Amino acid sequence: MSKLALILKRMSFLATRARLFLILNVTVRCYIYSTCCPISFFITYSAVKVQFFAELHKDLRRKIIKSCGITCVYHLFAVYLHEINRLALNWKSDRMFCEDIHSALDSLVSRYDEAVVVRDESLQPSTVSRQLSEGSCLWLKGGEAQKKIETVERVWDFLLEKGVTRRGVLVAIGGGVLTDIAGFAASTYKRGIDWVAVPTTLLAMVDASTGGKTGINYRGLKNSIGSFYPPVETLIWSGWLETLPAREMLSGFGEMLKMGLVDVRRKDVRCTKGSDRLWETLMRYDLDTMPIESLTPLIKACVEAKERIVAADPKEEGLRKVLNFGHTFGHAIEQLIIHDSQFTIIPHGYAVVYGMIAELYLSVVRLGCPKEPLQQLTRLMTEYYGRPQCKCSDRSRLIELMRCDKKNERAGEINCTLLRDIGEPVINEVITEPEAGEALDYLFSL
Repeated sequence: MSKLALILKRMSFLATRARLFLILNVTVRCYIYSTCCPISFFITYSAVKVQFFAELHKDLRRKIIKSCGITCVYHLFAVYLHEINRLALNWKSDRMFCEDIHSALDSLVSRYDEAVVVRDESLQPSTVSRQLSEGSCLWLKGGEAQKKIETVERVWDFLLEKGVTRRGVLVAIGGGVLTDIAGFAASTYKRGIDWVAVPTTLLAMVDASTGGKTGINYRGLKNSIGSFYPPVETLIWSGWLETLPAREMLSGFGEMLKMGLVDVRRKDVRCTKGSDRLWETLMRYDLDTMPIESLTPLIKACVEAKERIVAADPKEEGLRKVLNFGHTFGHAIEQLIIHDSQFTIIPHGYAVVYGMIAELYLSVVRLGCPKEPLQQLTRLMTEYYGRPQCKCSDRSRLIELMRCDKKNERAGEINCTLLRDIGEPVINEVITEPEAGEALDYLFSL
């Protein structure tokens, strides 16, 4: 009884979170009925299992069904206590920083009836799980140009061809574009199957594979079609970074810089004290040599900072909008460059750096943000990222792209996330066209 009392006490605390009152209710009734009358327990269990199981993972449902018996309630507590923690505290996929990527993949794949892999064609064949044959792999090109519905159709066709059921899993091995595509395909195939993210670029590790956003570009608008559908697990292996080109490393570092600036100082996000320490640590990182051993803890810090924000606001209804810092201007620059042949394509992280400089400028002008972060980021841009290719003559096209951004709350507005200081982002700042033009002029003047 004492063990059960402690479990119930723990679950009562967890059940104060949204969507968990049902689970607590079921738990109490199952416990009472199993103590008084096993037959009543099974009647109650049958009556509520449809609602109750809707909150649980498919694999977990099978475990609970198999554990039914006279002592089912005790197994029930043990099996789904972990899931309750996940629902209440961590709206995110499980994340693993692994030393042996092959063993980690083998362990995951073995849990499913079927498994297929979608991977970047630039990767070596040896990166696939040893339990999967080459016939279970779909090779895709990387790059922003592939982020379209035709690529998703290829994934759907492959899943159908291999006869993947809802008990199967899709493993995505590649950069942020590939994990976005694979995650979206998984979210829509048979109304959702499990998928695993194996990010192979720094950008994918710190951004695309964390937070559950999936999607594609449509009619020239970035990420305009997509879903919130986190992977069941994300496997992060720093070994991928050893052969990553410096340009791709800098791109990922751009998103890390964003996390250093927006890591919020709020109690409801369980943030560490003095969130500007992450920014200061990032400023000390040697971008000339890019040592992997000192980068790994920074990756962990950035991923954990993002997960804290996502856990507090999984569907981007408020707080999570802070992660859009730099992306209103950055996405516009990125889209213009992609669709205008006079420009050379740049990685996503470069566009984010340019966007952050424009939005930091507005933060200084509108909100009184200290100038030091703007000066520091400007120095990094000129030394490592280079100046943007766009010019003042492109201003009207960029503003029009910003007006069509999916983050805008109302048609025709330009919605930005700005900073009052490091760790103090301000969401839903609607800026005027002259303000947007002024920020672009500042960026292009550097």
